[in-house]
Amino acid sequence: MKLISSLVIGLVAALIFMNFYFRIKIIKVYKKLVNANVEFQLQHIISTEKLESEIIPRYPKYKDEIYTFVKSIRFSLLMAVVLIVIITILGLAYNTLS
Repeated sequence: MKLISSLVIGLVAALIFMNFYFRIKIIKVYKKLVNANVEFQLQHIISTEKLESEIIPRYPKYKDEIYTFVKSIRFSLLMAVVLIVIITILGLAYNTLS
């Protein structure tokens, strides 16, 4: 049980660290996009097809920044979901073994 507690604490710490890391990384790119008045919505982050057909042609100069921003957002969401699922499973296991 001590192992599960340690794992949960480590994963929560990883989640917090990851949150700060991606905020710093994403905010840098986001500031560039805001200063260039590049606008897009959640649907463009979710759908690469929409992003490439609607946003990239409108802002070809900022293509790399847009892709970096979208990729970072997607990856941070995926990692957060994975870590939360693992923490939940470990919490359930800890509760069951107690």
